[in-house]
Amino acid sequence: QVQLVESGGGLVRPGGSLRLSCASSEHDTFVNNGVAWFRQTPGMEREFVAVSWPGGDVNYDESVKGRFTISRDGTWDTAYLQMNSLKPEDTAVYYCARSKYSYQSTAPAAGDIEDWGQGTRVTVSS
Repeated sequence: QVQLVESGGGLVRPGGSLRLSCASSEHDTFVNNGVAWFRQTPGMEREFVAVSWPGGDVNYDESVKGRFTISRDGTWDTAYLQMNSLKPEDTAVYYCARSKYSYQSTAPAAGDIEDWGQGTRVTVSS
């Protein structure tokens, strides 16, 4: 089983930025699988944030479109989530995930995920 480790979370003021990283324990983890970010708040289900497919397509939840950018590096084992113009409602634990698939035309759901990271907490507050 692939291990995914997130980093980069923390406390930031509204309007600020953070960059989350996701590092895999295995090389080429994302060469054939999508890499996604989900987030979860207490009492709520884990929700989709963004996904990057090996072919280059990306997809974002409407709530983060235009503010967040998902990317991956050339080694295919590290992914990032650049978060700008952060809002208090972005406060959550953010999870990196490896999709079971190489592409989906719709946003992945939790059941479409092969591997999860342990999560990194993001708090947006003044």
